Amino acid sequence: MTAVNETLLTALQTCDMLEIDGLHAFDFSLDDTQLLIECMDGRAAKRWSFSLAQVQSATFDPTLQSWSITGDSGEHRLVCMSAFSAGEEEEDEHEDA
Repeated sequence: MTAVNETLLTALQTCDMLEIDGLHAFDFSLDDTQLLIECMDGRAAKRWSFSLAQVQSATFDPTLQSWSITGDSGEHRLVCMSAFSAGEEEEDEHEDA
């Protein structure tokens, strides 16, 4: 869940995976100038690019638990997610012991 005062920029810095327009994207990068997202939709590679200003202008929809971001290709819906790995589960088990 995203905090009410959190920005998309902050959420992106702590997430491991994105969902953009219903597609899961593990391959994304954020730097000082832009957000780049790439994923596969069947056999087709899809790519999105958003400027830092577009990222900062994104709005959070608490009902849909997602971000609305408008880029050069129109409006898109982003969901920031944290991935779990087997390594994290093993660390948790060792902490419990």
